[in-house]
Amino acid sequence: MMNLKHILVATDFGEASDTAFTYGRELARRFGATLHVLHVVSDVASRIDLAGGLPPDIGHFQADIEDCAHRDLEALLTDEDRHLLNAQPVVTTSAIPERAIVAYAADAHIDLIVMGTHGRGPVAHLFLGSVAERVVRHAPCPVLTVRHPEHEFVHPDALETLARA
Repeated sequence: MMNLKHILVATDFGEASDTAFTYGRELARRFGATLHVLHVVSDVASRIDLAGGLPPDIGHFQADIEDCAHRDLEALLTDEDRHLLNAQPVVTTSAIPERAIVAYAADAHIDLIVMGTHGRGPVAHLFLGSVAERVVRHAPCPVLTVRHPEHEFVHPDALETLARA
């Protein structure tokens, strides 16, 4: 019997991440687990070319990006997520998202990571790689990758559907 107490959904707010969030939410419900939802914000300073001298003051720009990510995560979570699943929205900043995801999973004692994958073609994959693939390689726990679109395995309960009608 699997015992999942902490489930992490890593999101970039894309369609594949939305599908992964649906899976993560349902798994957290079924196992009575805490749902952690993580978004990794790009570290803007790491992307600036310092060849031209001193970098511009980008602290306010970075703070705005992080604030926006916090708002987007809060909007993603429902009251049920917060109360029933004890949902933990987390924003972290990193130049290397897969490292941030793996580090958070280790630090928070995550039992399962759920994340979307874009299903790039073989040529794009060869040159770009995949954050999901690198997380799978280095994660301290199992990783469920969910491709969008795919066969939907998560359906609303029949009773829930009838109650809404």
